[in-house]
Amino acid sequence: MADLASLATLRCLGADLARVEETLRASVITEDALLTEIASHLIHAGGKRLRPALALTAAYAGLGDTDAPEAVIRGAVSVELVHLGSLYHDDVMDEAASRRGVDSVNARWGNLRAILAGDFLLARASELASSLGTEVSALLAATIGRLCEGQVRELAHAYDVGRTEDAYFAAIAGKTASLMATSCRVGALAAALPRPTVDALTAYGQKIGIVFQIVDDILDVVATDEQLGKPAGNDLVEGVYTLPVIRALAAAESGALRDALGRPIDRTESMRVRDLVRSNGAVASAADVARAYAVDAADALAPLGRGPVVDALGTLGDALIDRIPAVLA
Repeated sequence: MADLASLATLRCLGADLARVEETLRASVITEDALLTEIASHLIHAGGKRLRPALALTAAYAGLGDTDAPEAVIRGAVSVELVHLGSLYHDDVMDEAASRRGVDSVNARWGNLRAILAGDFLLARASELASSLGTEVSALLAATIGRLCEGQVRELAHAYDVGRTEDAYFAAIAGKTASLMATSCRVGALAAALPRPTVDALTAYGQKIGIVFQIVDDILDVVATDEQLGKPAGNDLVEGVYTLPVIRALAAAESGALRDALGRPIDRTESMRVRDLVRSNGAVASAADVARAYAVDAADALAPLGRGPVVDALGTLGDALIDRIPAVLA
């Protein structure tokens, strides 16, 4: 969990994440043993739990580094359930074989059960959110809609070598950054923080979500299967051309890359394409964009003043970028 290193300096985060984990596991227990097993699959596989950590830390920004109220724990669990439900659906769309180092749900139980289990996780998230009041409930519902909108925007440009950076950012603002922003906002609302603080944390979450997705897209080009916990180069196989690929295509010497893309490719071909993307400075250029968003994220926290919690949030963007191998970034 290298990207949580800056937040891990907070005294209460570890204990509160343990509370989140316990509540998360309990939230998917049903009378049907098979549904419980399927819904629990990726929970037991682990994960960074970045979204719950953001919800908790947003609450600490107003409450101080102290144990989170139970409402904040429920809010943190609700955003993680949305994330997990989206992963179940994503893996069906991508026909993914693995996730977090284990078989994907669709690979193990089939697409129909994976879709239904994903729907179940989203329903449980909504149920938890409803216990936190109408504003949080409406916010989570709207966020699920934005996730879908972002995913549709991405699908609209599958295998599109002319995909623009504007189209890329519009997609990731919905499919990734919106849930990061909501994680911060839910934590702040559940902690009953002042409205200006809630808004500042929401703006921060949106920017940090962009950083996270750019880094994730870079890692798909430069990291190994083992480092990712899923097949590397999968975006290229699925025809999703992300920021480093878009920038590589824009380079003067992109002819070989352009000829290789615009159509389905297999895993072997994707390795060659990854080499082409890494060869012309596009990865470093994309990393620079991530750094600029990390600065914007830290700047969004200015209304909150200084302190251990705000400082930890402010350095999270740099911690995310540090996941990129230094030689490439």
